Amino acid sequence: MKFTCLSKGSGFHFPPCHILNMCGFRILVDCPVDLSALTIFAPVPADFRLVQDDESSDCSSHIPMDIDSGIQKRQTIGGPLDPKHLIYAEPWYKTVSNLHLWDTSFIDIVLISSPMGMLGLPFFTRDKGFSAKIYVTDATARLGQLMMEDLISMHMEFRYFYGPEASNYPQWMKWEELELLPSALKDIALGKDGTELGGWIPLYSAADVKDCVQKLQTLKYAEEACYNGTLVIKAFSSGSDVGACNWTISGPKGNVAYVSSSTFVSAHAMDFDYQALQGKHVIIYSDFSFQDVNDDPGHDNDSSDSTTNILSTPSNDEDNWKELTKSLLSNEENIEEKEKLAFICSCMIDSVKARGSVLIPTTRLGLILQLLEEISVLLESSNLTVPIYFISSIAEDLFAFTNIIPEWLSKQRQEKLFSGDPLFAHSDLIKAKKLLMFPAIHSQKLLTNWEEPCIVFAPHWSLRIGPAVHLLRRWCRDENSLLVLEEAVDANVALLPFKPTTMKVLQCSFPSGIKLPKVKPLLTALQPKVVLFPEAMRHHISFANSSPFSIIRYSENETLPIPGCKDNLEIEIAADLVSKLQWRKTKQTSLNLVRLKGELFMDHGKYRLSSGKELLMDDSAESRPLLHWGSPDLQRLLDALSELGISGSVEQVTSDNESETKAIVHINDPDRASIEVRATSTVITAASENLASLIFEATDRVLDSI
Repeated sequence: MKFTCLSKGSGFHFPPCHILNMCGFRILVDCPVDLSALTIFAPVPADFRLVQDDESSDCSSHIPMDIDSGIQKRQTIGGPLDPKHLIYAEPWYKTVSNLHLWDTSFIDIVLISSPMGMLGLPFFTRDKGFSAKIYVTDATARLGQLMMEDLISMHMEFRYFYGPEASNYPQWMKWEELELLPSALKDIALGKDGTELGGWIPLYSAADVKDCVQKLQTLKYAEEACYNGTLVIKAFSSGSDVGACNWTISGPKGNVAYVSSSTFVSAHAMDFDYQALQGKHVIIYSDFSFQDVNDDPGHDNDSSDSTTNILSTPSNDEDNWKELTKSLLSNEENIEEKEKLAFICSCMIDSVKARGSVLIPTTRLGLILQLLEEISVLLESSNLTVPIYFISSIAEDLFAFTNIIPEWLSKQRQEKLFSGDPLFAHSDLIKAKKLLMFPAIHSQKLLTNWEEPCIVFAPHWSLRIGPAVHLLRRWCRDENSLLVLEEAVDANVALLPFKPTTMKVLQCSFPSGIKLPKVKPLLTALQPKVVLFPEAMRHHISFANSSPFSIIRYSENETLPIPGCKDNLEIEIAADLVSKLQWRKTKQTSLNLVRLKGELFMDHGKYRLSSGKELLMDDSAESRPLLHWGSPDLQRLLDALSELGISGSVEQVTSDNESETKAIVHINDPDRASIEVRATSTVITAASENLASLIFEATDRVLDSI
């Protein structure tokens, strides 16, 4: 097996991307897009107006603007970062640049761990050479499709304004233009090492998305999929979001578990099913979310020692497992998340009371659902009547989907279903007309029902595309209004087109991965033989030399061999075939052997021997030994020859270089023959075929054979 980390990503919105070569098959894990890179582009100018009917998506008119003016101004402006430094052009989208160095036609399997890890998939499925099998959970497939369709819808505003591309190589990608970018924007465009320009691609079309979705093979949690009869693939809940998963891959030479960003106890999604990953030969640990949560080296060095010591204690295994489970499933993350959500909602209430509005540009489904629940309770307890708007092209489809996914939700949510309560609070808010959904900012129904102050959920968190851009322009100079922004994006760059900004900005991090103190206990509990661990986490988590597993640290764009998992291969033989076998016991060892003839094939990752084929038994008169091993004992050989009426004598011979000795059995009666016995071979030379057969029979009596 071989493993290559193509990208370690940057948190929830840009998950890692890897290539695993297992049993000769290349497996791509996740295909994300770095949407935070959109911040180098300027949003559609404020004087651009769309005149559209509520039911139509065709542009009736727009006010033209000199597209090159932004570039010309950027050439003459230096000093601090300025809105005119941004790129005034239709955005391209930044994918994993190292992935484009691989020939997609050589990829056999694609595993998608989350909706965010699916956004770059249409870039490859539209390639004529792409033929890989794509595995994804049902929920992730639907949410990923909605997110891609929404991305296309938001991007259309740029298409209306800038028109079609004049060429396949836009002006802003020319080196002389990139050199004019300030360092903060240049690092985003080119990467810190200047090698990431090749990852930029124009956005796919709706037809590309439709074609991509048709190529997906969807799975339930723990449902088995077999690829080519060799690899058995299963998805298990990671707890980070609805439908998000970790993967197990089993083959004839071992099995692998892939651990993505995971949450042990989730407030909305099914909890992290870590026990399903236990006992795998190799664990690929790919949770880099620690970079967003804690950047303090050495934070975890001693925090998990007590739990690890519990696991290493040989006595009371059942008690140890209970103690470990209690430690891993502690509710600290949930409490911390609830406190954070409560604080955000209290800030929202303060803004509303001050006659300001609230903008929440997020695409994280779990966060939206929890904020809606928390804010509805606070509004009711505060006796405030404030409209809540959800503006998105996928708003209705998204909320409809959340009502039919009980099997993907946490146990607490499932219990609500059985008790007859709605799964989430937004159902009651929609019925009471407190939550209003609209497909676009220019919707006639929205303009008719618009009230301020209000609370608005609207994409996109990059603040470059979607309804959030227009609402932010409206409220950016209102000191009573509030923008709730995720730390997935650089706020200084994201807010650049809207400065000067007097609007309050609340930037929050929402961790979706395994907390550092739980990493070592988790890996110890999973009991793998080998763990592939990020080099970037070396200073955060150290492993003792006495760890029960070996550690292989990996870095970006580095291919590493993975040690073999199994020393021997196993084969399954049909029961009716086994009953017919006649075993032969070896002379020198206690092994039992049998020779047979059949059809060997691979099925569900295991070698199998089919029944109904011709079976050749050792005792059959038609069967002769095809393989002998060992060196014959000379005295036993002379005795066996004597029993067959053949007399002979032994001569010891030393070769010229004295490095090897050999023995020669000379036979004169009934005819001339010789048996030359070396350390690695035995050669029979006879004057007649009949005598050679008798000598072979004698040799067969003293050697092990099959």
